[in-house]
Amino acid sequence: MDIKFVREQFPALKNNFIFMDNAGGSQILGRSVNYISDYLINSNVQLGASYKVSALAGERLNMVTGQVARLVNAKDQKEIVIGPTSTMLLRILSLCVSDSWLEGDEVIVTNTDHEANVSCWTDLQKKGIQIKIWKVNPESFELELPELKKLLSNRTKLVAVTHCSNVLGGINPIKNIAKIVHDAGALICVDGVAYAPHRKIDVQKLDVDFYTFSWYKAYGPHLAMMYGKLDLLTGMKGLNHYFFKPEDVPYKFQPGNYNFELTYGLRAIPEYLGEFYDHHFGLQNTSEEEKYKESFKLIEAYEEQLTEQLLNYLNSVKEIKIIGQKTGSALKRVPTISFTHENFKSSEIISHTDKADIGIRFGDFYAKKLIQDLDLEKKDGVVRVSLVHYNTAQEVEKLIEVFREIF
Repeated sequence: MDIKFVREQFPALKNNFIFMDNAGGSQILGRSVNYISDYLINSNVQLGASYKVSALAGERLNMVTGQVARLVNAKDQKEIVIGPTSTMLLRILSLCVSDSWLEGDEVIVTNTDHEANVSCWTDLQKKGIQIKIWKVNPESFELELPELKKLLSNRTKLVAVTHCSNVLGGINPIKNIAKIVHDAGALICVDGVAYAPHRKIDVQKLDVDFYTFSWYKAYGPHLAMMYGKLDLLTGMKGLNHYFFKPEDVPYKFQPGNYNFELTYGLRAIPEYLGEFYDHHFGLQNTSEEEKYKESFKLIEAYEEQLTEQLLNYLNSVKEIKIIGQKTGSALKRVPTISFTHENFKSSEIISHTDKADIGIRFGDFYAKKLIQDLDLEKKDGVVRVSLVHYNTAQEVEKLIEVFREIF
């Protein structure tokens, strides 16, 4: 991978700071900033009017929604709901999809998820919905499929699970999980926030019912999206004004509308992946879908090298415990790496890296149930290093040098 080409696309990387808190929010593509500005200057009007600037605005947003739909391989761009955050979209989904559920119906959540995909479901206990928790194996740090099967029943309405834990970094077998859930007659809702910056998402291949992620963690502006199968979105209650019809998808899930200028900024992401492919491979007559796939394959291979570089060091320090997979294999994990140290609280370690202008952090990262169940609160949670493909081996080495000074 041509790291020079990659880093040139992100203006913030010129500021001589090492960004390794990317699971909290990645840096934004320069082109995305330009598109946001362009929209505000040239098409900042309300949609749906007959005058030409409003028509232009509508055409622009329709084009971008189509790009996003193709990026995740949705069947129809109406299946893409743009919203402010994944947390908000999941909350809207929980209210709408549960409207027809009955007291005694069940939802399964995990203890590895960000609270965004937990609280919106556990709050339904107020209306009599029963909550079951699928717990991670504390030794292997994996969600075991036989345990899920034990929790499923004929009252299960939905299983909420993360594609990739924002603490553990391990990748869950969503396609297999979806089949088990569907065979039990339930729906599956996947939080893909920690997965989306690192891998190509194919919602049809995964056969998920709902899938959310945040663009500001995947090189775009502070915005999120939710995919939902069109028949499900059409069939469920919306959260907009009374006069909206069932087929008014996605608008019936967007009260107060969605952010137009930030949405227009999303066009930079599929364009970047296409240019990434052209720069590295330059093959003619390659489909858009194939470009996305091959770009992410190269990103995956590059990130695996960074992951192994850091894990090789961390695994060599006997006082350090990796909270997650110890391997750097891209088949098993993304480069979101968490650990604790026997002799230090996690907060103490971060005080040293802050001084070196390296942005990593400590805490529970809103995966509170996981940190509690692993008894890590007394350590102030974990130290988390979250890399993406614009990070470099030299940056990782600098981080390791700071760690060596501490440990």
